[in-house]
Amino acid sequence: MTLISSHLFPFSAVNRRSPATSTTTTTTTTDLFSCNKPTTTNNTVKFLYSPSLYRCIRLDERFVTRFIVPANAQDLIYNAGATVGVLGGAYALVSAFDDLTRKNILNQGLSRKLVHILSGLLFLVSWPIFSNSPDARYFAAFVPLVNFLRLLVNGFSLVSDQGLIKSVTRQGDPKELLRGPLYYVGILILCAVVFWRNSPIGVVSLAMMCGGDGVADIIGRRYGSMKIPYNQSKSWAGSIAMLIFGFLVSIGMLYYYSFLGHVQFDWGDIVPKVAFIAFVATVVESLPITEVVDDNISVPLVTMAMAFFTLGNNF
Repeated sequence: MTLISSHLFPFSAVNRRSPATSTTTTTTTTDLFSCNKPTTTNNTVKFLYSPSLYRCIRLDERFVTRFIVPANAQDLIYNAGATVGVLGGAYALVSAFDDLTRKNILNQGLSRKLVHILSGLLFLVSWPIFSNSPDARYFAAFVPLVNFLRLLVNGFSLVSDQGLIKSVTRQGDPKELLRGPLYYVGILILCAVVFWRNSPIGVVSLAMMCGGDGVADIIGRRYGSMKIPYNQSKSWAGSIAMLIFGFLVSIGMLYYYSFLGHVQFDWGDIVPKVAFIAFVATVVESLPITEVVDDNISVPLVTMAMAFFTLGNNF
């Protein structure tokens, strides 16, 4: 299957496939030091160079072999670089909202919810940056794992990062970090490791948790005067917002991964199924069970279960 992402992301996972193992090209010393282009074996990757600089240069073979990078080492370096880049982006995002909160441009509650929405969705968008290696998902999962550890050490007051505490807690209590925020990054790790980018289950689960539940809280607090009869802490406005935005973000993310060629769907079949999943997740989020089960656990887990049964044959 031709992947459209090869035209959009020349350094994406699509263009970093390992060389085929079925054929092996032997390279002699004469070939290495002739004026012909160097060949590549199934265990090595040649460096790229400008054609205008290509010329016949005779070098000692021992000197040349020092600059031949094994394919697995190149993949490791590439994924490590992608991990550092995504970590830097995540840190910059939280720092930006922390700065806006300190300057009173955003209140703490709105800043916290915007971080909730954007950090998870940007993490989801970043997955195609990593290579096609089976281990690439673990490099991606390392990003939320770092935040998981930060939440633990701050939640247990082993260290005190006031910027982190203010940006992701409601009351400024470090112990809050051990509940909703910790569950949130735990779900990010789970979806990356278990489902990754070739399954719609993890994609829809994160879209509902970040885009659906996150927007529901913002809209509900601002326009939630009409409460749901069976749960006075939830509003009709918030639940409707979750249903609409959860559905739209889910479809948007599925289109993104389909466009890049990671998954393929029959859209006439999958759109009503995603709408049904969004409806069920919205109903669960509206139930008066928040004191027992946090929304950052109930919403994504119910979404995973519904997606598994309804979308199981669509990837």
